[in-house]
Amino acid sequence: MKFWQTSKRQISLEKTLVMAILNVTPDSFSDGGRFNSIDSALKQTEKLISEGADILDIGGESTRPNSAGVSIEEEKRRVVPIIEAITKRFEIPISIDTSKSKVAEAAVNGGAEIINDVSGLRFDEKIGKVAVKYKTGLVLMHLRGEFETMHTQEPVAEILSEVSNGFCWSIEKAKSFGVTDNQISLDIGIGFSKTFEQNLELLAKLDKLIENFPNYPMLIGTSRKSFIGKILNEPNAEKRLSGGLSSIAIAVFNGAKIIRVHDVKESVDAIRVAEAIKNWSD
Repeated sequence: MKFWQTSKRQISLEKTLVMAILNVTPDSFSDGGRFNSIDSALKQTEKLISEGADILDIGGESTRPNSAGVSIEEEKRRVVPIIEAITKRFEIPISIDTSKSKVAEAAVNGGAEIINDVSGLRFDEKIGKVAVKYKTGLVLMHLRGEFETMHTQEPVAEILSEVSNGFCWSIEKAKSFGVTDNQISLDIGIGFSKTFEQNLELLAKLDKLIENFPNYPMLIGTSRKSFIGKILNEPNAEKRLSGGLSSIAIAVFNGAKIIRVHDVKESVDAIRVAEAIKNWSD
């Protein structure tokens, strides 16, 4: 049986995992400021678990276009007390969404067991050391550029080879610190330094990428993103659910093993249907 190793458990990959988003930032693109108190975060956690979330992904720094970075101390102040409160009350695995090693370590000490690094160890490679020290799960996402420029990169010509090369770099860097294969998950980074057409191509050809990286569960995050808004002509991120569910179903059919979402109940239903159909395609 395949599994994803975290610092606290082995998470089975027999079914697609739902990673629920819990942003504790004042400025995230669709839910900023809604869950940045302990009480509101606990209530939302209870709701997400009841709807079928397998993992909770907690972030304290927005990575939306034009967002401003925050200091290490401010990011820790936002996430650590909430992670501590959730782990005291619930058993759900917690992922810390950060690209700073000191934030990651503080979050893990507070109860997180997975580190979700949008930079794939490019912004702060010491995250790899934290993952080894605590034996956490580690999500390596593909992007190009630095924090301030990741949304303004000139597009590359061949996005599949670019993402593949980026994954190879991140995996090699992680392994150089001693991270093991069963700790690593990969994320193609929808919406990060990619054109509208490249986002679509990556989802359409996801199975080809997965064939090249069979040892690592693929995580996909399309929820409420702007490429869906462009297709549907919908500027309001919270009104992109139906389009997001379509992208989730396609990702699961093409082999994604972890889906990162805002809307858990609806996503669980879409995944169930996609898995049922996929089981007849093999």
